[in-house]
Amino acid sequence: MAGLRPVVNDEQLALLRILIDRRRSLGVDHTRIVSQLHQLLLELIPGGAKKSLSAAQAKALLAKVRPRDTVGKARRRVAAELISDLERVYQRTKDADKELKELVASTGTTLMDLHGIGPSGAARLLVEVGDITRFPNRAHFASWNGTAPIDASSGEQVRHRLSRAGNRQINRVLHIMATVQLRNPTEGRAYFDRKKASGKTSMEALRALKRRLSDIVYRFMINDAVAATAAGPGGQRGTTTDSSVTSSHPQAGSSEKSLPGPAKTQLRTPLPALS
Repeated sequence: MAGLRPVVNDEQLALLRILIDRRRSLGVDHTRIVSQLHQLLLELIPGGAKKSLSAAQAKALLAKVRPRDTVGKARRRVAAELISDLERVYQRTKDADKELKELVASTGTTLMDLHGIGPSGAARLLVEVGDITRFPNRAHFASWNGTAPIDASSGEQVRHRLSRAGNRQINRVLHIMATVQLRNPTEGRAYFDRKKASGKTSMEALRALKRRLSDIVYRFMINDAVAATAAGPGGQRGTTTDSSVTSSHPQAGSSEKSLPGPAKTQLRTPLPALS
């Protein structure tokens, strides 16, 4: 059939998917082990332990516990085993992060220049998005990742609500990016504060910030695609004059439109000329 995209077997993206899925499973293991460890320490130590507990801190707390009953001894033994498991997860996570960072860097992407996107976030974007030019514009990209607001106006009241649709893995990457920017004195934080000052609620301001960040990610990926096209077959993706670190923050002129309508049939987004 005419107008369909050819399937491309990209080994680099396939490898990235394996590594990023492995990294995610390690994070799940970490959460599960810490949760079980917290429960045991709560039963062994009056008041339990703090929420952000490392393996070394847990080991120091457990060293002070000397239960005499059989149940208490069993709890201490299982807690010690969980601490050993946690240390192994730490090491595997460190190795996975190093390998993932090197592989993401080899793609030539500029996504890690963005404040709040690390190797895991960049890898997830590359794997899930694939060819960024399949999105006609940034509004369709925002609709796909679930950051485009849904019109929920009624009568004279004009309002939008958060979309629960879209690719939730990419939405999570953008949410983490927004959270990191809010915790630091960034342009994203300033933009959020301006939205709050204009009468937006915290949730509305966060939604608007994620929509802005979606536009920025789209622009960076388009710039990378332009650089890769200019490099020719087998060329590395590189940066363009538009994809500088200073442009990684939301600006007041970005689009904040709701979900776009159906896209016109076209094979790919026309790429602008590389400056």
